[in-house]
Amino acid sequence: MRPRTLDEVVGQPHLTGPQGLLRRIVEAQFLPSLIFWGPPGTGKTSVAFLLAEACGYRMTSLSAVASGVKEIREAVQEAENVLKFQGKKTVFFIDEVHRFHKGQQSLLLPYVEEGLITFIGSTTENPSFEIIAPLLSRVQVVVFREIPFEDLLHLLQRALEEERGLRGKAPPFEEEALQWIARLADGDARQALNMLETAALLARQEGKKRVDVDFLQGLFQRVSYLYDKSGEEHYNLLSAYHKSLRGSDPDAALYWLARMLEAGEDPHAILRRLIACASEDVGNADPQALLIALAAREAFDFLGEPEGRLALAQATVYVACAPKSNASYRALQEALEDVKKYGSLPVPLHLRNAPTGLLRQMGYAKEYQYVHDFPEGFVLQEYFPTSLGRRVYYRPTQRGYEKVLAERLNLLWGEQK
Repeated sequence: MRPRTLDEVVGQPHLTGPQGLLRRIVEAQFLPSLIFWGPPGTGKTSVAFLLAEACGYRMTSLSAVASGVKEIREAVQEAENVLKFQGKKTVFFIDEVHRFHKGQQSLLLPYVEEGLITFIGSTTENPSFEIIAPLLSRVQVVVFREIPFEDLLHLLQRALEEERGLRGKAPPFEEEALQWIARLADGDARQALNMLETAALLARQEGKKRVDVDFLQGLFQRVSYLYDKSGEEHYNLLSAYHKSLRGSDPDAALYWLARMLEAGEDPHAILRRLIACASEDVGNADPQALLIALAAREAFDFLGEPEGRLALAQATVYVACAPKSNASYRALQEALEDVKKYGSLPVPLHLRNAPTGLLRQMGYAKEYQYVHDFPEGFVLQEYFPTSLGRRVYYRPTQRGYEKVLAERLNLLWGEQK
């Protein structure tokens, strides 16, 4: 069921439409070096072969796992001979190109630069992180998107109807059964077709007259969610979770939490992001948020799975609903800038500890005013290095508990804060 023309490619209208890059490449009959980046089962390999054939190029496929420098040099030599004696250009297709180490990637540079080969790599990882900059600057990155449910459903129906698919080899599938497979595949066409074929062959072997959802549920247990605990999707989902917390949307935060838990994410990675948000984005607008986030970590470690998930959900909702302030975060950044700018300024004498008589004679702790000696437990005095002068880093908002803090600071320090 690999697409033979661009019209058969599903789920990538931004590439195959009238103004899409792939459509324009086929029309121009010129194939530049490309990197296809996208989720598994979205057609990257199929499109690479399709383009090479449509543009009249010879295709050589190399394995990023099995191919070394020797294999690359031999393939380049063969491409040079084919170009010299047959006048035909060669496409080097490397699947999962991010598995090539830097030396292997660098070896391709001069041949791509000279135009001796056209390089097409496919990867599920972000090329910005996995591909060396010199090679990345010589190719164009083409982004493949996860295939929508409707397009997967159309592909499954086509596979049942076409001769090169399962026509005459499978009992009829109920519409609900095809929809169930399309949802279970989670945007992966390869997985959808594999499940369709497995279900069709087993149903025929067992003499089924029709394939329904009950039959499929006995074969396939759950969705294999797109996720990589150390790759791009790991950080994408954590980022979506944190931004939902920051944006005070508990429902969206719970959705991303559920996505990560179902995909098998380490709950402690989620808890770290939750605690960071409670401190960075809620801060003193609701100091209780940090305590609840920390308590959720303790509760999860104590209860384990699955009960510990409830503590994670409770803390997620609380942090999302809490008033937000990054005043503490901004205050720290401003203080760090002054530290970098002015270096190790001396501590004023009146703030220094004076455990010995000699230090007291030198003026250590002299003129320090002990706040508990004053009626309000406060007295105006200088706490900054003398040469730095007074600074204001912390500017509390008027949200949540920070409004109380702002009023107290104003009462104590007046215009100095």
